[in-house]
Amino acid sequence: MRARLDEEIGTIRREAPRRVALVYPSPYHVGMSSLGFQSIYGLLNRIDGWAAQRAFLPDDVEAWRRARLPLVTYEGETPIGGADVIAFSVAYELELTGVFDCLALAGMPVLAEERGPQHPLVVAGGPLTFSNPLPLGPFVDVVVMGEAEELAPALLAAIDAEPDRARLLDALSRTDGFWVPSVHGERLPAVAKADDALLPARSTVVTPNTELRSMFLVEPERGCSRGCTYCVMRRSTNGGMRKVAPEVVLDAVPAHAKRVGLVGAAVTDHPKIAEIVRGLVDRGCEIGISSLRADRLTDEFVGLLARGGYRTLTTASDGVSERLREVIQRKTKEKHLVRAAELARAHGMRGLKLYEMVGVPGETDDDIDELVRFGRELSKVIPLALGVAPFVAKRNTPLDGTAFAGIREVELKLERLRKGLRGTVDVRPTSARWAWVEYVLAQGGIEAGRRALAAHRAGGAFAAWKRAFADDGARRTQLRVVQ
Repeated sequence: MRARLDEEIGTIRREAPRRVALVYPSPYHVGMSSLGFQSIYGLLNRIDGWAAQRAFLPDDVEAWRRARLPLVTYEGETPIGGADVIAFSVAYELELTGVFDCLALAGMPVLAEERGPQHPLVVAGGPLTFSNPLPLGPFVDVVVMGEAEELAPALLAAIDAEPDRARLLDALSRTDGFWVPSVHGERLPAVAKADDALLPARSTVVTPNTELRSMFLVEPERGCSRGCTYCVMRRSTNGGMRKVAPEVVLDAVPAHAKRVGLVGAAVTDHPKIAEIVRGLVDRGCEIGISSLRADRLTDEFVGLLARGGYRTLTTASDGVSERLREVIQRKTKEKHLVRAAELARAHGMRGLKLYEMVGVPGETDDDIDELVRFGRELSKVIPLALGVAPFVAKRNTPLDGTAFAGIREVELKLERLRKGLRGTVDVRPTSARWAWVEYVLAQGGIEAGRRALAAHRAGGAFAAWKRAFADDGARRTQLRVVQ
């Protein structure tokens, strides 16, 4: 921890009467790659009377547990259990087990119902709140729903104003943007939308010890104007895409930043993205972009990416065939992907990486075979890698409630893809089993959180998860447990 702090630029060391332990339930190198986590860290430390210190799931949880160490913050090396508030930023479903471990390492009961007023208030927020935070319900006191730029200061003001825990939670339950499980049950409020004047989010700390090494993150846009039916951040979410002016983005990047990541759901849909990238490249910055859309790539833009250090062009088509992409409203055409490969080769890049989903509703072997045929053709243009993930239906999307395709079925699809592309394309699939675990949490309610805790306490292997979700209670939620 001390070695990592020594290599950070932008660490905040602040003294204040009250303290938030801002916890990311995955290891440091993941948490510090999160723009939302970084942005909230800076925001909380600008609120009068409060200081925020960071903590993360240890790299080796078992070693930490054997050492009988409490989970402590980076800035103060103080136990998170001594903070006034423990605030978790949760990105996706499988980080729920990290919440369990962090609370246990804090010496606190994991279940909210077993904690008392002597314990810190436990809060959660983050990207998971846009889809389904219900499994968090048994473990937290309150959830900040959606964009937190205005809700986080409101939360701390409410805590300052009301020292009684029960009255505080009652007041928050009557305030837009806060879900209080003990009051609301499974009735979720709408996700909050921050005032556009508060954009863009940006990094507070730059560190070499992350997935995105020494990269300063900033958002040129928030949300998406497209209508992909599987995506939580589609055009109906919080007003669709909200653009930030190029000069504002460029002014947000400090002089010390040598690597800059442009983060958002649809960065290349920004009408002035080339102007932003050119401004950064002309400063000598290396560039990373979170969401390259193949149909937005031009010779000029890919040339700028090459100047900005790109060696592999990464994009997505998601549906394995053009027919399926039309069905899920992705609408990426083969011609767009061919053009992306040609542009990457023309500008000296080493390869193309393409993200795909398998197990999409209505998918057949013919669709898989189309990707095999097309992947072979594309690999003749430039070396190709496929990142393949099983489709998981999310709440708050048109495909909400769609059944998981089945572990065995997904594995057969992946094997068909690997066999068809063997020797020509690098196929990198994610686990069908853990995709099913993600699915039961993505579609589950509060009870799914309790079942997740049971699985975790039973060792956390896939068999434990299968047992936890295999009884009548799980079937009543209409979740399919598939061999």
